[in-house]
Amino acid sequence: MSFDMVSSLRAVLVFAVAAYVFIAAFMYVTQRSHQYFPGNQGLAANAVGLEGVEDVKLASQDGETLQAWYSPAKPGKATILYLHGNGGEIADRAERFAAYQAQGFGVFFLSYRGYGASTGSPSETGLVNDARAAYDWLTARGVTPQEIMLVGESLGSGVAVQLAAERPVKALALEAPFASAANVAAAAYWWLPVRLLMKDKFDSFAYIGKIKAPLLIIHGDLDGVVPLSEGRALFAAANEPKEMIVIPDGNHGSIFSADTWLREMQFFDRYMTR
Repeated sequence: MSFDMVSSLRAVLVFAVAAYVFIAAFMYVTQRSHQYFPGNQGLAANAVGLEGVEDVKLASQDGETLQAWYSPAKPGKATILYLHGNGGEIADRAERFAAYQAQGFGVFFLSYRGYGASTGSPSETGLVNDARAAYDWLTARGVTPQEIMLVGESLGSGVAVQLAAERPVKALALEAPFASAANVAAAAYWWLPVRLLMKDKFDSFAYIGKIKAPLLIIHGDLDGVVPLSEGRALFAAANEPKEMIVIPDGNHGSIFSADTWLREMQFFDRYMTR
């Protein structure tokens, strides 16, 4: 091999390494824009057709102002604290709110920081702080921990698990949860050292064993975003009592449906009477 060829190969290698380092650095700096996809309409509840709903502004522990919707429970019913996924905002989920409300449940929908009309920018620490603020707001209004049912959708499952690990709730339902968001990201970005670079890992596996509340996991068997194996791993590590429902042909969008909400409400009603 000639000296010129060696020099050319060396130059190509140096360029490739430099390009990889640049891309990795870019992904590190911009990673939260690939993890959180907020909507920012910030609509009031009545603007999306909901009735009997209080538009709430609450303060997080670190000074953000958070948008939320609240409807009180009918006598003898629990209150559902709902933590949404990484896309959109609560205004996109009015049908779910109405479904819970129609069955007499109290309902509290929180817009994390950076979502809806809430101030700030999303991060793992921030979202968990926001969930604490929602929980504390409910208990200050007289809703006891024995009346709080927690729902976490997708990314919201990571927030819900951390909240339930440190605050008592009556029961917990997780939709398409992961054992760790880093597992999901590492599979999607296999060519990057994700576990080294990722800031917001939402390591639910590390928290699930601290939860004593009854647990329901609902997962689709064809989920291409959060594989079923992630939900199964989290379920295996959880304490009893626990239930898992696998939806045949269910993908990451299709399971967030009226049938899922009904299953959750039936689960909650069973444990509310115990």
